[in-house]
Amino acid sequence: MIDRPVSTRRPRIVALGGNATTGGSAERLLRHALARCEAQGADTMLFAGEAIDLPLYAPHHSERCARAKALTGALRDAEGIIVASPAYHGTVSGVVKNALDYAQDLVSDAQPYFDGRAVGLVAVAGGWQAAGSTLATLRSITHALRGWPTPMAVTANSSQPLFDPDGLLTDRGIAAQIDIMTSQVMTFARMKAAYDAAGTERQPQVQPA
Repeated sequence: MIDRPVSTRRPRIVALGGNATTGGSAERLLRHALARCEAQGADTMLFAGEAIDLPLYAPHHSERCARAKALTGALRDAEGIIVASPAYHGTVSGVVKNALDYAQDLVSDAQPYFDGRAVGLVAVAGGWQAAGSTLATLRSITHALRGWPTPMAVTANSSQPLFDPDGLLTDRGIAAQIDIMTSQVMTFARMKAAYDAAGTERQPQVQPA
């Protein structure tokens, strides 16, 4: 029998996306996805609204605002990531793309960008065509950032009723997609947490001189 590493720490799942203003469909779907991750034993963080209303990313500027530092710090420590974007003119919104550009600040990490992490993707549009093209762009960005897009991704047509008056998801088809996607993110997040813990235990202990 092969011994598999086990981690008792709760996986950390970070979600980012939506609009620079709060309460949009993409943000509501992110909140639903994080609730599903929490139900499966994760610690979660959401970056939406003001948290992703960041200055235009400029790699030659060394100073970062507090919101940008909070985002990159959370991404650095995450075992799993979920990204949701509304469709702007058939592709990822500028505010989401700009937030993702800040992952460039992780280039020198031992695991740069999104390396070694599963990334769940959600695309929301006022029609299926734009939702599909936005999802394709999100997959391309995730690949470029060395992340692992989960086999299940979510596309939602916001021209159809998705939420009740309290903002809770009522579309059973979208809910089922999110359930599968978050389960896949969590499966890989647990694996990463376990192997990271095992690697730490294998590190040689330096004895004091």
